[in-house]
Amino acid sequence: MTTQPLPASSWLNAPAHHAWLAAEGQRLLAFAKASRLPEGFGNLDDKGQLLANAHAETMNTARMTHSFSMAHAMGLPGYAEWVAHGVTALSGPLRDSEHGGWFAAPEALDGNTGKAAYLHAFVALAASSAAVAGAPGAQALLADAIHIIDQFFWSEEEGVMLESFAQDWSGVEAYRGANSNMHATEAFLALADVTADTRWLDRALRIVERVIHTHAAGSQFMVIEHFDAQWKPLPGYNQDNPADGFRPYGITPGHGFEWARLVLHLEASRLQAGLSTPDWLVSDAKNLFASACEYAWAVDGAAGIVYTLDWNHRPVVRERLHWTHAEASAAAQALLKRTGELHYETWYRRFWEFCETHFIDRINGSWHHELSPHNQPSSKIWGGKPDLYHAWQAVMLPALPLSPSLTSALAQGGYVTKW
Repeated sequence: MTTQPLPASSWLNAPAHHAWLAAEGQRLLAFAKASRLPEGFGNLDDKGQLLANAHAETMNTARMTHSFSMAHAMGLPGYAEWVAHGVTALSGPLRDSEHGGWFAAPEALDGNTGKAAYLHAFVALAASSAAVAGAPGAQALLADAIHIIDQFFWSEEEGVMLESFAQDWSGVEAYRGANSNMHATEAFLALADVTADTRWLDRALRIVERVIHTHAAGSQFMVIEHFDAQWKPLPGYNQDNPADGFRPYGITPGHGFEWARLVLHLEASRLQAGLSTPDWLVSDAKNLFASACEYAWAVDGAAGIVYTLDWNHRPVVRERLHWTHAEASAAAQALLKRTGELHYETWYRRFWEFCETHFIDRINGSWHHELSPHNQPSSKIWGGKPDLYHAWQAVMLPALPLSPSLTSALAQGGYVTKW
């Protein structure tokens, strides 16, 4: 077993807490339905309306397809159509029919014809979830995503995903990123469940060994995000663009929380599959969580987790992002389940109190995606409310086991008030 008894007073034992989470999940899902466009799913503004120039995006479409698949798998009526729409979009207008793989937008509408590992990881996650949900065409989409990962992105030599290519799969980028490999790890856990192929768990472990057990462990368990092609850290990367939404300068504490949770899911999945499972997985998860809390929570004197830190652990971009706090909550509940240690209960409650007080928008719906350093709604990095995925998973995870992955657990009846 990978889990320990919970404290009797834990919110994870409280039916009222799970009812609150379920209600919040329903609210998030209802808001997100407005994102539908003919060619996929697009961005919503603060009030839940499509932007005037809205167009479908692969990232949003994949995340929405995954999220709506979860809703369908757990038995919520009314989402099968939305899953099918996502599969159709990912199989058609968002896919490169000439060279294979996926653009960031239909037929490279945004001018970006490159093929990014980050996006392809989400396509694989969406395809796996849609396959679990039984959506028409999902199995073919899943096979296509696996083929592209195997043929182009996975490097057996390096044990990671390569970052990006030109449209015709030439010119691999001379950059290696922790963010894309983190989401590949998430996708690989789901692929292992859907395909019953344990090579995905072996690949996930190789990623974690390099990114976390080698590089993060050697940097006080603060995740190093940017590397060159030889896996030499690039500490000054994007210093002139520190608030980039995907490759910001310095340390991104939210990823420390997200990695901590994924490492625990990997441990549980490998144990369930009867695979060798290193003891350091749980200790690395605990250290990732501890470092993110120590250096990023209220570091500038106000409650909340800053977006980025420099290499001396000083805040750089002080905005608070909703996804960071969703992942912090999700990591706390995972560590609480795994260890039963009381301080994770304290953090779990602290994060949810902060989200309820500052992020959850009871007037216009969904969550504010960004707060200023003074915890007021802002839009320096992310405008509007385009993302369902992080908040939706955060309200679902407390009622699920650490393994199997989310949609598979829901389809197997794993949604329970006691894990």
